Amino acid sequence: MLEAIRRAIAFLRQKQVLHKVGVAISITVIAVACYVLYHMLRGIDTNEVLEAIKGTEPRQIVLAALFVAAGYFTLTFYDLFAVRAIGHRHVPYRINALAAFTSYSIGHNVGASVFTGGAVRYRIYSAWGLNAIDVAKICFLAGLTFWLGNAAVLGIGIAYHPEAAASIDQLPPWLNRAAAFAIIVALVAYVVWVWTQPRVVGRGPWTVTLPGGPLTLLQICIGIIDLGFCALAMYVLVPDEPNLGFIVVAVIFVSATLLGFASHSPGGLGVFDAAMLVGLWQMDREDLLGGMLLFRMLYYISPFVISVILLTLREVILGARIKRLRHLAAGPDAQPRHEAVYVRERGDTSA
Repeated sequence: MLEAIRRAIAFLRQKQVLHKVGVAISITVIAVACYVLYHMLRGIDTNEVLEAIKGTEPRQIVLAALFVAAGYFTLTFYDLFAVRAIGHRHVPYRINALAAFTSYSIGHNVGASVFTGGAVRYRIYSAWGLNAIDVAKICFLAGLTFWLGNAAVLGIGIAYHPEAAASIDQLPPWLNRAAAFAIIVALVAYVVWVWTQPRVVGRGPWTVTLPGGPLTLLQICIGIIDLGFCALAMYVLVPDEPNLGFIVVAVIFVSATLLGFASHSPGGLGVFDAAMLVGLWQMDREDLLGGMLLFRMLYYISPFVISVILLTLREVILGARIKRLRHLAAGPDAQPRHEAVYVRERGDTSA
């Protein structure tokens, strides 16, 4: 049975069927979101949206910014966990933090985060002796942490309050609750599966040993904390009335985030917004839109600008160090060497 499934997947990959299906799904999600967003935003008063933004208390913005910062801080442990899991313990935490923060903030804004984030990670980790396969494994394990956390949050949240998901997917609450319990059962089954004995995925140099039971629980906790902080930031910025409660906002926020992620649009633009407007239909549209714009500024735009500045400074500093090392190594018999050799030989620890 497993061999048949493996052959079917190999055939689909060979014919690029999976890629075409993925592109079709992304286009469909974006098209539906644009249609919904168009109808939701008809009649919106721009002046009222601006007034809602201006009327937001500075205390709320500061608190939301702190939650966003805490969320990005938690993201750094995605890379720390993944790098340690593949055996590269010589990479210090500050490098993990830089790689995680810059790759996620740039990936969130540019879109296709698997590729853009991977490229940023490779640029940073390659200076520490990691190759493209190592970076691919890091991306896989970091993504696994993300999805495990999402599964836990959605499973528990929808099981507790299925009506929250029903406002987005338009399914009966009992069906949403049944799906939530199915997610929880699948999550528990996965934890038991990796707990019983070491599990491996991939082949040859691409082989990845999955984290065991205790480490998988740690992955789930990291994912839950990350999503929890992000949901808190959104909860602080949405209108106070009607007060739907944190669980409802969190379930709708995570669902909207996943839809935006599935669309591969930069920052989930259009898809995330449409899902939030549909899910939180009870709230005043202008006030909700103002809060969402503030969230985008705090969670997407500001970290993106900071990441670009950090990466630019890193390249300038690294270039200056390489130039200095070349000057020191220069001599009558000196032979030109590749930049990476200088970095590796000197044990470069630049950010």
